[in-house]
Amino acid sequence: MTIAVDDPVRQYFSTIRSALSGFEIFLSDRNSPLYQHGVIGEVVIPYLARLKASFACWENRIGFVQHFRISRAESGFPVFQNVLELENDRQSAEKRLAAIPQADDLRAEMADFILRHKALPTELQTRMAERIYLEQIGKGDIFSPFVMPETVRVAVNPKTMRPYYVVCWGAFDGTSTLPMVYMATIEDSTEAIVEMLVTAGGKLNSDVDIPLPVGGLLNPELASRFDDFALKNSAYSLTPVTIATNMDKDFPTLHPKQLRRFVLGPFYSAGITENNDKVSSILSKVRKRDNAWLLTWTVQEVFSKAERPAHRGFWNSTPAQEEFHIDTDNLEAARMGVSAYEKHALVPHDAYQALYASGDAQSIFGDYKVHVISGNQVISEV
Repeated sequence: MTIAVDDPVRQYFSTIRSALSGFEIFLSDRNSPLYQHGVIGEVVIPYLARLKASFACWENRIGFVQHFRISRAESGFPVFQNVLELENDRQSAEKRLAAIPQADDLRAEMADFILRHKALPTELQTRMAERIYLEQIGKGDIFSPFVMPETVRVAVNPKTMRPYYVVCWGAFDGTSTLPMVYMATIEDSTEAIVEMLVTAGGKLNSDVDIPLPVGGLLNPELASRFDDFALKNSAYSLTPVTIATNMDKDFPTLHPKQLRRFVLGPFYSAGITENNDKVSSILSKVRKRDNAWLLTWTVQEVFSKAERPAHRGFWNSTPAQEEFHIDTDNLEAARMGVSAYEKHALVPHDAYQALYASGDAQSIFGDYKVHVISGNQVISEV
């Protein structure tokens, strides 16, 4: 859907900004439930910063491009074309900026125009908006269609005497229009890497300087292939167990022990999104429009329950293989292809009161873990 630059657009940006800021407060709180899951909270924060930067760029962009499209009936996030446009503009920002006068020169021209014509300098304002946009997007810290992998943790498994990495990457799925963050814990049995990183006592070799985070997989021989793998295996349509299994097959010396996928959305905003009529109807009754929103996310996890050892025979051999656990007793987990999952919802206090007063809170939230934000505080499991 195309939205003209008017009050609903301003409202959308205002509510999504409020939601992402609230989510940042939630993630930054070390009492947050996500901090009970190792490094999830820490890993997601930089990707959230990228997403906030993207929205700031989109908001500036509508100052000179008179339309903006969001997935109103699905995710509540911008459609994929907007993500691609940001990426294209990021790559051409320097060249386009060279053709636009400096900001101080534009301000002087605008002041002169107002004094001489007693009118608003619309064309100059548009050029200024474009300059501000290009300066911001030129910094590059946006949520691109694909955010390259990086290694954020390195340690040694004393049982297997292998080093293991925590590797993360991001993807904005074009079909579901959902931003996602992947986190994989991977053991590496590559002989040269084991020899370099693992001491005889089964510790991480302190003589090797590892300035984390490291761009890409820590293993330099596999880093390029791993980047390509992550790019091709990050679609929302692929289940976590499929991605983990593909990784296990494609890299004989990499052993994925755990894969988590953090899926942000859907996002609900009163008067804007149409992804849930009941939620929209209740949120429309919230007095303060900046508080008329609901943000959801899902954390999916698949882990290895065992590793079948490599078999080396005279005629053929097979590499080690992971056996991933799927909770078949839980129909939703089996459908997702995960060992476990959690669904969360963040909602402003005003909106939660409206949802609770409606008597529909239980049916709306169902199996979601609810977190209510008021000011700079978040109350979880209400």
